[in-house]
Parts: sequence; C-alpha cells; structure tokens
Amino acid sequence: MTPVSTSARVAAASVHAYTALGVVLALLMVHYAYAGEVRTVLWLFLVAMVIDGSDGFLARHFRVKEVMPEIDGALLDNIVDYITYAFVPMLLLWANGYLPAGTAGAVCAAVPALASCYQFTRTDAKTDDHFFLGFPSYWNIVAFYVIVADLSTTVTVALLLVCTILVFVPVKYVYPSRTATWWTANMLLAALWLVLYAVLTWQSPDASTLLIGLSLVYVAYYLAVSLWLTVRTRQRQRLSTS
Repeated sequence: MTPVSTSARVAAASVHAYTALGVVLALLMVHYAYAGEVRTVLWLFLVAMVIDGSDGFLARHFRVKEVMPEIDGALLDNIVDYITYAFVPMLLLWANGYLPAGTAGAVCAAVPALASCYQFTRTDAKTDDHFFLGFPSYWNIVAFYVIVADLSTTVTVALLLVCTILVFVPVKYVYPSRTATWWTANMLLAALWLVLYAVLTWQSPDASTLLIGLSLVYVAYYLAVSLWLTVRTRQRQRLSTS
C-alpha cells in the first residue's frame, strides 16, 4: 500500500472539518431561532447549503475516503444535514409562531422530524445513480418559503403534511451536484436559485412576490425533472426485464 502523505491527510481532515462546521451553524441557528431573529437563521441556512453543496466536490478532489478511511464522511454529512435541514427548520417554525399553538404545534414539528429520521437512515436514500429516493428532507427550503411568503398556519401545516407523505413515496429526486442528466443546467439553475434566496432573505419580511414566484420556477423545474427521470428509469427497467 502506498503511504499517504501528511499533506494529503491534512487536506482530507480539512474537508471533514469544513463539513463539520454545519454543526456550529446549527448551534447558532437554534440560538437565533429562540431569540426570534428569523432572518439571521435564514442567512445561516444559506451558508449551510453552500457548504453542503461544495464539500462533496472537495471530498472527491482530495480523495478523502481513500486518504482518511477511518472517518465516515457520509455519516458526518448525514448528521449535519439532519440537524440543519430537518431539526432546526422545524424548531424555527415552532418557536416563532408559524405552527399552531400548544400540543398541535409540537406534533406538527415532530412529524417531519420523525419522517426525516427514516429518510436519513435508509441505505438507499441516495441511489447508486445519484438521486435522492423520496422527498429529500429539504425542510429548510420549506421553512424558507413559509417565512418569506408569510404563509398562513393552515397552509403551512398542509405543506408539512404533503412533504412528510412524499418522504415515503419512492420518487427519485435530482441530486443537483451528482445527478448526471442535465448536470450543467441543474447546477446553473440551483446557483441562480441560491442568489434569489439571498435577495429574498435580504428583503424579508417584505419579500417581493415577483421574486418569490421566480424562485418557485426552479422548484417546479426540479420537481418536473425528478418525476420525468423517475418515470423514464422505471420504463427502462420494465423494458430490460421484459
């Protein structure tokens, strides 16, 4: 076995540390959520998404799995993503009055968090052909739209229920940084959406309805492409077995 250089191990460790920064962001999110500083939490969501969208590239570039096999980077990524994409968004909505009062609000926050436990522990949650199977627990994005669009409690609860159900529906959702089909378009549109996210967060609590609608075009595109690729994959599988 070829010995691993010190510089390679330092680079690999740095990538893991970069991913682990998400936990620090999560602590800040919790603090500011309870302080009622909702817009600050939205900014922290953005930073977390940028880290999550870039650490995989870095891990592959620096051959982290090969250089530092004793650290499970995928497990680290799942831990951070669960906290920042599922747990904190539900806490944010619950702590700041976007969910029903009392026990009903606690239930509304708990159900998506529990569904995400299932999502993040599935061995096939990320498929071999680089898709997410079932709604990929983008609760931070759901919370973002609830806040910037100032959705009513009734609409918010309905949205959480629909997305929770979709966790268990085996649709293959695009993994923007890994899905090969239309990779360039997917990455470009995702980057443009992040820019719109930043603008809408900056405008909050008086976000432009036009820009909200424009940002939802990407969400509609993402869902449409995911459904289309799911159907196409199943058709090909049927043809190959017939």
